[in-house]
Amino acid sequence: MSKIIVVSDSTANLPPELLQEHEIPIIPLHIHWGEETYLDGVTLAPETFYRWLQEREDFPKTSQPAVGEFVDFFREVAERYQTDTIVGVFISSDLSGTVNSALQAQAELSDLRIELVDSRSVSVGLGLQVLAGARAAHSGAALDEVLAVIHRVRARMHLLFTVDSLEYLYRGGRIGGAARFFGSALKLKPLLTVEGGKIDALEKVRGRRKAVQRMLQVAGERLAGRRPAEMAVMDIAAAEEAEELLAVVKERFRPRRLFHALVAPVIGTHGGPGTLGIGWYPE
Repeated sequence: MSKIIVVSDSTANLPPELLQEHEIPIIPLHIHWGEETYLDGVTLAPETFYRWLQEREDFPKTSQPAVGEFVDFFREVAERYQTDTIVGVFISSDLSGTVNSALQAQAELSDLRIELVDSRSVSVGLGLQVLAGARAAHSGAALDEVLAVIHRVRARMHLLFTVDSLEYLYRGGRIGGAARFFGSALKLKPLLTVEGGKIDALEKVRGRRKAVQRMLQVAGERLAGRRPAEMAVMDIAAAEEAEELLAVVKERFRPRRLFHALVAPVIGTHGGPGTLGIGWYPE
């Protein structure tokens, strides 16, 4: 039986040590800023991206890898790992054209068995699905079981996050000028989620601390006493708060596995520095 390799894109936000441990190849999305184009996490580090987001007046755009890049990527994975079986789990098709590019590449590679999964999520909501699939593949599971594991995790996935400033939601076209003005004046912090593959506002809370407290409360309500099989804390330039949040979720929810991740630019463009969130799925 051919070795199964699970791959993803740079929005999965998995720490380098987890990518290495579970042999998860990553294809980067593109970041367009001014006249320059960068490869997410390859030629533009997240730390640099977020510093520029605060300092520069022009606003970046992101785009999916081209079909040809996917063809090359799948070929390289097959050669490197000596496999003809690849499972690709990618950012929600409602947030990016990445899945569509992968589908077109798949059609050009009839000699490889490539299975594609639309995660219907992003950031650690995607990353947790990828990890579950990679662990199943490494344990020797058959292709059907690897896919079943990913789909089971996708069905139970939860992702919540809050932003510190409404400025980036406004600049990214997510809210209007009036909403930005009144929200900022009232110190409103939106609690955001991913539903049906799209980023959506769950509710608005007054003040940063209350927003984080409410995020934890909603997580507790959704878990309803169940223990998370795996949980992740994500942030953008909020390392101190992320460390505090890691300690809280570890004590309160007792996840079997827990890790910390930096948010990819595809969310960071809209959330900006100060974004803080959690993702998990129950046992």
